[in-house]
Amino acid sequence: MIRQVKDSDADALCRLYNKYIIETRITFEETPLQADEMVSRINNIAQNLPWLVYEENGRVVGYTYASKWKERAAYRHSVEIAIYLDSNYLGKGIGTLLIGELLTALKALKEKSIHGVIYGVALPNQASIALCEKYGFEKIAHFKEVG
Repeated sequence: MIRQVKDSDADALCRLYNKYIIETRITFEETPLQADEMVSRINNIAQNLPWLVYEENGRVVGYTYASKWKERAAYRHSVEIAIYLDSNYLGKGIGTLLIGELLTALKALKEKSIHGVIYGVALPNQASIALCEKYGFEKIAHFKEVG
C-alpha cells in the first residue's frame, strides 16, 4: 500500500536509509540519521512536496519523495526525486509503483510551478538507471569526481 509519510515513520525510514549510508555510496551522506533528524526532513519536505511510503503488512519497505533541486530562486521550478527500498524488496515492482505515484503527485503540482524533475543516480546502479529509463528520464549530465 502506498500512502503519505507520517512523522511516526521516522524509525522505519532511518532503518532503510541508514543501510544505504553504511553499505553504499548512493546517498553521499556519511553519518547515519537519528529519528529526530528524519522527522525534521519529513516536515521540511512534506509540507510542500510529496513524500510517499510503501507499506506491506504494516512494515515500511520503501519510500520516495521530491525535494527542492537547489536553493537559488531560478531553480524554484525544479525538483529532485529520490527512492529507497528495503533490499529484500528490490526487483518486485515496488520502485516502479512508488515513482509512478510520485510523478502523478508532481503532475498535480505542475500548476503550482513544478516544471523539471531531476533523478540523480550515483553509479554504478543499474536498477536506478532502469527505473529512470522506464519513466522516460534522459541522461543530461555526468558529474565526474563529485561526491
